[in-house]
Amino acid sequence: MADIAPNTLSDDEVSRRISILRRFRELLKTQRDRFRQYLEVLDKQKDVIEEGNAEDLAAHVELEEKIIADIFSIQKVIDPLEDMYRDAYPLPRKGRKGRDREAAEESAGIPGLKDALEGLRSEAASRAERNRELLSRRMDAIRSEIKTIRKSPYSKKNRSLYGEVPSPSLIDIEG
Repeated sequence: MADIAPNTLSDDEVSRRISILRRFRELLKTQRDRFRQYLEVLDKQKDVIEEGNAEDLAAHVELEEKIIADIFSIQKVIDPLEDMYRDAYPLPRKGRKGRDREAAEESAGIPGLKDALEGLRSEAASRAERNRELLSRRMDAIRSEIKTIRKSPYSKKNRSLYGEVPSPSLIDIEG
């Protein structure tokens, strides 16, 4: 960019900056909504883990994977757009442009959206960890149930309490 006085931006430059800011804001809102959706899925997944329904759990894990992939794909778009936004609104140490950027961010609600996203990210991480712990405990309980079933005298390995009686090998024909 050429050195232009702060108040002499062309209309094209102003509209470009506005469109970057709007798109950036839209993407942050979309990302926020995806994180909220992810939190809802994690809450439902907690209930499914506690109930122990394997089919529902598999469906929730699949849905969770799709939402996470969506979050990452949106983040891939947000990162370069944020770089463009920083280039459009540089934050110098002193001067008007830094104040212009801060004012533009405030009017678009960017700081609030970023704070909300950070809060949602940390909440999602803690809920995902909680679900992992619940699932781990549930799997340990199922493993112990399986071991108990294997040790049962009625399991397939020990067919019957009377199953170990040998078959006759001599026949009395004088009888």
